[in-house]
Amino acid sequence: MLSVQNLSVDYGATRVVHDVSFDLDSGQILTLVGPTGCGKTTLLHAIAGLVTLSGGAVSLPGWQATPAQPVPAEDRGLGMVFQDFALFPHLTVEQNVSFRLPDSALAIDWLQRLGMLEFRHVKPATLSGGQKQRVALARSLAHAPRLMLLDEPLSNLDAALKDELRWEIRDALKTAGVPAVWVTHDQAEALSVGDQLGVLQNGQLQQLDTPAECYGSPVNRFVATFLGQAGFLRGQVSGNDRVELPMGTVALRTGVSLPPACKEVDVLLRPSDVLLSPTGVDATGAHPGHGTVAAAQYEGDHWLYMVRCDGGEALPVRAGWETVLQLGQRVSLSLASDHAMTAFLPEA
Repeated sequence: MLSVQNLSVDYGATRVVHDVSFDLDSGQILTLVGPTGCGKTTLLHAIAGLVTLSGGAVSLPGWQATPAQPVPAEDRGLGMVFQDFALFPHLTVEQNVSFRLPDSALAIDWLQRLGMLEFRHVKPATLSGGQKQRVALARSLAHAPRLMLLDEPLSNLDAALKDELRWEIRDALKTAGVPAVWVTHDQAEALSVGDQLGVLQNGQLQQLDTPAECYGSPVNRFVATFLGQAGFLRGQVSGNDRVELPMGTVALRTGVSLPPACKEVDVLLRPSDVLLSPTGVDATGAHPGHGTVAAAQYEGDHWLYMVRCDGGEALPVRAGWETVLQLGQRVSLSLASDHAMTAFLPEA
């Protein structure tokens, strides 16, 4: 089991990773996500022993690294996969994978599992990006690492290949039964690949939980807005666990704690939480509804609309591809389901 306790890293006088702690069981995949410069790659390199710890400890059975007792990277028994593949250009695929292995049997086994055995005698320059990454993964797994570290392994690949390869890599890690820490800037990748998801901001771990919990029950507005489209709609607190919104009443998720005197909250709404329909002019000449279409984005099998509500809030709403609305058009909103929602205190 990987244990990271109060890990901190300083670059000169600047602390770039702040007291990060987590445990990772055998066979689990942890995805780390956050904006550029949040410290996720530095954290990965600290676990690998490529940067010096300023505080805390990293350990696997058999060793523990601290600022006072560092453990060299080559003695940690780790495998790493980089975004730039890091293959030896003068060696064949088989030679790359079996480099420093006493027996090439494991190299052949992993090349076969990853569908690369037919390329064993070619050199990396003749391979596509996806094939190179499969070779890099085979090389790491053939050395039977105790922990895998993946630094944005899909960032150099096109979108269609990313979707295919993310599942291949995940399946390979699960087959090997090796725990893995996977750094990415792609929210969809982080949500779909990890058993656990860690969200970093300014070097601090904001939330560590299952992807479903991080997405559905974010601990703060940053996590809510970073993991996918999000809107916040002001509502009136009714009792201890319900909120009145312009389009209906919602229940609050278990764990949402509000001060006793709280009267208003901002309810988190994802694009799939809300339905919209166009409205016309009623008999009095008024324009009923809850807001107007402020922006529209066509995404193939659906439209993503930004609705400017009458209260001033902006809500992202997803509609089917056949629902074509015009900018400025009035729409009515309704709740797509009755599941409990997450809410936050209004910002000052």
